[in-house]
Amino acid sequence: MPTGSATDPVLYEEKLWPAPWIWIVVAGAAVASVFTFIPISIGAGIAAAVVVAAILTTLLVLSTPSIRVTATELQVGRAQIERKYLGPVEAYSGAEATEQRGPKLHGKAYLCIRGWISPVVRIRIDDPEDPVPYWLTSTRRPEQLKAVLTAPVEGA
Repeated sequence: MPTGSATDPVLYEEKLWPAPWIWIVVAGAAVASVFTFIPISIGAGIAAAVVVAAILTTLLVLSTPSIRVTATELQVGRAQIERKYLGPVEAYSGAEATEQRGPKLHGKAYLCIRGWISPVVRIRIDDPEDPVPYWLTSTRRPEQLKAVLTAPVEGA
């Protein structure tokens, strides 16, 4: 349940938009639909391309998660937590990020990862009533997110 006020200033915000190559795949799927329906008619092929492109674009936009940090809360995707429950924060990139998403991943961790964004940040949860040991999120700016989350919170 969110506890911060709507007037809390946003200290960090990031949308995990799909990478350019994902949009190329969407365009390719639209083109492929033209060739699938062109035996019916060119109009049907063009209509199918428009529909496929619109559906895939809508799904990608609607499923793009956000990371938002205020003085009192952290929101990653649909999950929110008060910052007082956050423990140490670690940023990973390259092979270390791959290990965090794979062999070193805890089965109860909350995940908000995207395959097209390699770096991740691991945020330990220090709430004795929460069975989730940590959150693991993709981010294009891991060091900046870590800095915001580890900076002292005013008034805390």
